[in-house]
Amino acid sequence: MFHERQPATVAHALTVDVEDWFHVCGAEQAAGERSGQGRVLHTTALVLDLLRSCGVRGTFFVLGSVASRYPELAPRIVAAGHELASHGWSHRLVTELSPQEFGDELLQTADLLERQTGQRPWGFRAPRWSLSRQTTPWAFEILAQQGYRYDSSLTPLAMIGDPAGPRLPHRIETAAGTLWEIPPLVTATPLGNLPTGGGWGFRFFPLAMIRHTLQVHQRQGGPGVLFMHPRELDPDGPRLRLGLLREFATYGPQSSAAGRLAALMRSFSFRPLGEQVALWQTAS
Repeated sequence: MFHERQPATVAHALTVDVEDWFHVCGAEQAAGERSGQGRVLHTTALVLDLLRSCGVRGTFFVLGSVASRYPELAPRIVAAGHELASHGWSHRLVTELSPQEFGDELLQTADLLERQTGQRPWGFRAPRWSLSRQTTPWAFEILAQQGYRYDSSLTPLAMIGDPAGPRLPHRIETAAGTLWEIPPLVTATPLGNLPTGGGWGFRFFPLAMIRHTLQVHQRQGGPGVLFMHPRELDPDGPRLRLGLLREFATYGPQSSAAGRLAALMRSFSFRPLGEQVALWQTAS
């Protein structure tokens, strides 16, 4: 089902999961939504400004419920030259959805984004990396049935993914067609893979380690996929009370990712994931 391939033409990818500060899987979201404290317009504008200053175009995995609440958001992303992709609708884990519910969420989000922008998403990322070869094998076929060309949900990390899973892009063959799977960046060490590609790990581990990992991906046929949430440029923004460890894992240190992102975007080449996949398809 899963086949490794060494892609030819490589650039890295900067990806953004477009959701609000209170979109945390398994946590109470209603209080944040009712209070009118949404900050996603402000924080996404910070991301767009940063990418514009570095001359980088990225891939924005947009949550359907956020696009519905803020109809100006997706058009703003597209107008800045970036790729739209799907983050689902409700931010529920895929493992909590039936195949019918998963397919309905995909369709609802894709239809809305296309109505708002004229651009239908080619790519998908599950909330909290909740696709799995073992628990949701049916999801890949549904993605292919609906015309998706790639997924970026299988993280090779313990606890939230498969630490033995591939770190490089590979193809997934389904009865409905082929998908590319493009995992997020991790750093391989003798103690296991480290979450250096985004979130708390991106701000915690040495920048030199992340640079080196991107260089390794280039030599191996990458791309290295960096990921972020708009709230990561808003270190003084609100946080849900989740307990010390989970709050750190969700929001990370009280620091902005902007400086590190800018340094990497000025040192390496980046392109949207959809364009990378199109190149692979042309070359195959």
